Amino acid sequence: MAVKIRLKRMGAKKAPFYRVVVADARAPRDGRFIEEIGYFNPLTEPAQVNINEEKALKWLQTGAQPSDTVKALLRKEGILEKLQK
Repeated sequence: MAVKIRLKRMGAKKAPFYRVVVADARAPRDGRFIEEIGYFNPLTEPAQVNINEEKALKWLQTGAQPSDTVKALLRKEGILEKLQK
């Protein structure tokens, strides 16, 4: 089973709010997921990002592939650097 770490869109029309989730790659964007590991709110200034570092590292070490956006968020939070050490 291919596992991805990606964003799940929440919120109202024109007011997006995203949850960072671990999901099967075949599942729809806002459908079933395995675990929620954080959230991302792009509307605040600066953008609000909160990712559970422990859970993210666990999933990355077991082979979950982050999407491009999530990879940028993980890099910004300093989680990818800890994975490479």
